[in-house]
Amino acid sequence: MAATLGPSGWWQRWRQRLSARNGSRMLLLLLLMGSGQGPRQVGAGQTFEYLKREHSLSKPYQGVGTGSSSLWNLMGNAMVMTQYIRLTPDMQSKQGALWNRVPCFLRDWELQVHFKIHGQGKKNLHGDGLAIWYTKDRMQPGPVFGNMDKFVGLGVFVDTYPNEEKQQEAQKRRYSPGVQRVFPYISAMVNNGSLSYDHERDGRPTELGGCTAIVRNLHYDTFLVIRYVKRHLTIMMDIDGKHEWRDCIEVPGVRLPRGYYFGTSSITGDLSDNHDVISLKLFELTVERTPEEEKLHRDVFLPSVDNMKLPEVTAPLPPLSGLALFLIVFFSLVFSVFAIVIGIILYNKWQEQSRKRFY
Repeated sequence: MAATLGPSGWWQRWRQRLSARNGSRMLLLLLLMGSGQGPRQVGAGQTFEYLKREHSLSKPYQGVGTGSSSLWNLMGNAMVMTQYIRLTPDMQSKQGALWNRVPCFLRDWELQVHFKIHGQGKKNLHGDGLAIWYTKDRMQPGPVFGNMDKFVGLGVFVDTYPNEEKQQEAQKRRYSPGVQRVFPYISAMVNNGSLSYDHERDGRPTELGGCTAIVRNLHYDTFLVIRYVKRHLTIMMDIDGKHEWRDCIEVPGVRLPRGYYFGTSSITGDLSDNHDVISLKLFELTVERTPEEEKLHRDVFLPSVDNMKLPEVTAPLPPLSGLALFLIVFFSLVFSVFAIVIGIILYNKWQEQSRKRFY
């Protein structure tokens, strides 16, 4: 037979139940925070990621517009929908882009892109694809998947139409089976402003690497991740519906300046597709560096790739500070006065020698 609890016993039991309930709520809150925006270890090494909201975009797509408070700007035919941002509709001769207004000054980062490409076109009757950018200039329409040619920075292209390799006989005649490409195809390019993207050859002369990515008209989500850590560029994809990253491109020695802009763009021509961006999530990656790596990984001013020769361009000189300008003017005046004095002395000596000749 259970003992009867007095008022103090009931009060003590109620406090215990309340503490247990609050503890469960606190544990649930911590779990939610851990799976959300807080730091999370992403590798076997000491690497943690932090979501950067100023460079990220997801539903319900707040902060997209033309105002001064907007973090993202639309360009061309791009439209904001409830479930995605459509860069181009499945119509001919359309062009659209989405650009971040905040420059990125992170040293190591990872950009996860959730996208969808779909349309009515059948095999080899669709195009042209989309691009993800990290470039010095933003909002510059052009022929390279809707962005400017001779850009400065990094471009990652999801190319859905084979301009060069559409003729199988020409493909067999020109390339061996080991270098033939199957489209859709993902490739990457680093440019210092001196290179043009070769449309006729689908960017082959300037690509850093690439892989086949069958991404059209799929009934599950497709993702692309671009990771830049210690000047090491890695591009992976999740396009099989297995929620697993698969390697695509890996390039060491990639030097990208800080302060560039993230964006994505697309273009259609005679052939078309819907090019939709569902989310863009940028994570800051914190990694350990040795003192030698700190010296080696100093900031750069123009994009480049080790062991890959890019044509040189004349980099603009940084503006002079007020003190430097003053010193330049001051020493220029001193030098001018000194030169004038020396000139006068030499002229007087020459006149004196001339007079002595006549005596």
